[in-house]
Amino acid sequence: MQIMTRVFALTLLSLGFAAPAMADRYTETIELFKNAGDSAYFFGHSYGYAVFPTVGKAGIGIGGARGEGRVYRGGAYVGDTTLTQLSIGFQLGGQAYSQIIFFEDKRSFEEFTSGNFEFGAQASAVVVTAAASAGAGTTGASAGASGGRKDAVTAGQYYKGMATFIIAKGGLMYEASIGGQKFSFTPAE
Repeated sequence: MQIMTRVFALTLLSLGFAAPAMADRYTETIELFKNAGDSAYFFGHSYGYAVFPTVGKAGIGIGGARGEGRVYRGGAYVGDTTLTQLSIGFQLGGQAYSQIIFFEDKRSFEEFTSGNFEFGAQASAVVVTAAASAGAGTTGASAGASGGRKDAVTAGQYYKGMATFIIAKGGLMYEASIGGQKFSFTPAE
């Protein structure tokens, strides 16, 4: 188990999970999603959103993911959030990605910011990568394609008041899901 822990830690670090200078990675990530086809629509038609510039994910049978983010309401920063995920099953590799979750209304925003929120197994995300990709969940399937991170194309919709988009940053992993992700929220001071 200790070897797996070390491999997991090294994989996350090699994917650039060690946070770069805060520069303005949040603004840069938001701009990526604003220029990513249908996800741009959600900025003007959502109550708020949570953005994670880098989520690191790795696994060898047992896997995990972690990322730090910020929550915005009406475009204004209102607090911090942390994403964690633990998974067991067939999985191998590591990856890094950016993630954004849009909240359709006050109810979904308050559900997320109530303290601890978790995506269930039926949750799915639209994946934006440099090649064609698709995501499927028990709620249906979605697909998108793009030529690169700067000119990504996405397609998505709200499910239970939330819409999630992911932009792959690097790595290769056989297994990609957002089901089981847990989030904590700390209001800004």
